Amino acid sequence: MPVAPTKSQAKTLTLRRRAEQLAAPYPGLLAEAERVAAIVAQGVHGRRRAGAGESFWQYRNYTQSDSASQIDWRRSARSDHLYVRENEWEAANTVWFWRDGSAGMDWRSNKNLPTKKDRASVLMIALGTLLMRTGERCAVMGESEKPRTGRFGIERVSNRLATSPGKQSALSTDFSAHARLVLASDFLDTPDAWRTRIAALSARPASGVLLHIVDPAERSFPYRGRMRLFEPGAKTKLPFLLGRAEHAKTEYVEKFQAHEHALANTARRLGWTLITHTTDQPATHALTALYQALAKDT
Repeated sequence: MPVAPTKSQAKTLTLRRRAEQLAAPYPGLLAEAERVAAIVAQGVHGRRRAGAGESFWQYRNYTQSDSASQIDWRRSARSDHLYVRENEWEAANTVWFWRDGSAGMDWRSNKNLPTKKDRASVLMIALGTLLMRTGERCAVMGESEKPRTGRFGIERVSNRLATSPGKQSALSTDFSAHARLVLASDFLDTPDAWRTRIAALSARPASGVLLHIVDPAERSFPYRGRMRLFEPGAKTKLPFLLGRAEHAKTEYVEKFQAHEHALANTARRLGWTLITHTTDQPATHALTALYQALAKDT
């Protein structure tokens, strides 16, 4: 006769099921991100270079342009040449990620497309992988106690990007001054709301990249006939009914384009880079643009 679990055992089982459900997307997202990163890595150059920093990089031969204080006398004593010890260039900017986890990000217009949240997660994980493989330090806003790098950093940051609730409040958490931020969202809140948030981040101070994730149907509005439209995350509310959806297309497209234009203006005025990615396009295109945007500004 089976024995009923105790309250403690039942609670443990419940927590375990929740944890398994939460972690379920992670392996698939990580595998896809690794694949995308591997493709892009073949076409981009690493970011390591000599410069101001604390980490040793390499020795090189002394030249007349170097001062005597730069010579590493211990290394030079073991040969017939003078050597200068170079440290690795370290950007003052750590890269911090935020991936929107709002209800609308879980939407996709076709079962053959990824949700906006999954595509954003894949791109952020892949970008973090590329950066940390070359020694950059990365962290997740509201999820990471400190920036990390290397294989351990890749595992830690990737896990948090895949499972993060992506709350708006995370944008107000602490991060290092002059950090580079990468924010991934559909940015469907009002332009004024995003202008306020990005301006607040810029004033801390910080700058970075806005990754605008768009489902193709959001831009083209391909719907016809009688349709019910629901607000994401609020299915209990009375649905909005369209009698002839195609009659609303022109006005809808104009408003969506105006919204994109407002977002682009906000990014330009505040010195951020805007990258727009549609989920029916290859993820490698957006990842290359993200990586190059960060490389350009550091």
